[in-house]
Amino acid sequence: MMEKFDQDGYVVIPDLLSSAEIEDLMSSCYKLVDDMNPAEHNTVFKSESSDFRQEYFIESVDKVRYFFEDGAMDDAGNLKVDKHKSLNKIGHAMHVQCEAFRKLTFGEKIQDICRKLELKDPVVAHSMYIFKQPTIGGVVHPHQDATYLYTEPVKKVMGIWIALEDAEEDNGCLWFVPGTHKAGLFGSWRMITQQDKTGRISAVYTGGDKDEEGQPKAPGYDTYGDWVMEPIKKGSCILIDGLVLHKSAPNHSDRSRHTFQIHLLDQSATTWSKSNWAQPTDTYQFASIYKGPESAKRA
Repeated sequence: MMEKFDQDGYVVIPDLLSSAEIEDLMSSCYKLVDDMNPAEHNTVFKSESSDFRQEYFIESVDKVRYFFEDGAMDDAGNLKVDKHKSLNKIGHAMHVQCEAFRKLTFGEKIQDICRKLELKDPVVAHSMYIFKQPTIGGVVHPHQDATYLYTEPVKKVMGIWIALEDAEEDNGCLWFVPGTHKAGLFGSWRMITQQDKTGRISAVYTGGDKDEEGQPKAPGYDTYGDWVMEPIKKGSCILIDGLVLHKSAPNHSDRSRHTFQIHLLDQSATTWSKSNWAQPTDTYQFASIYKGPESAKRA
């Protein structure tokens, strides 16, 4: 496992979860959505848009918040489909706030992965449940996770991407450019937080290339190598280096592609950037995989 991860920047681990574990996670998520009032969470998530990158998103590091698919609402903000079919994702502290996701995140299986990766002090920066809804599941553009999870030095940051349903070409499985983690952060392209004159905090992109108006834009990721498709079965997972290029296409099929994702850093080997959107608070810190969810509480 370690050899392939080091070589390609990602590796598939088949059959990580049992059918019972998958059912527990999915039914827990269903209950969350069932209890959610859409009027209180009227936020659309688009990875390349600035619309969502405001306080509701930035302050979600220790909360459970809801983000809708582009196209799920009409111009008046009313859902066009059932709320269970309208969400892009839920995040970003499910690993602390929700029992089923706590049990998995701090359980033996994730601990074992961290030990095999020789992570000495892995902590969870955030977690999220992605729906990839039928017909409206949005594209995830080519990116490196380190754009959003920046550390100095840029190493020992990784994602654990767990398929709760089959992830195949037609419903938006992941694609990678193997080996791109060895080239560093392309174009120094990062999303950072900033405060405007009114004191409002938002997140903006910096670095990268320039568009016709001289504004920053993402590097031309498609020029860095050949993309490889990685379909996986439900219960399997993909370990993703924070620097490897990856993406997923829109879901135009009639079936969803649910996943649970955890993003970690080894804080014994790297320092979390204070300009990242996700930040510890006065009462909350990134929880240790080895010490459990209680470590999220500041003394």
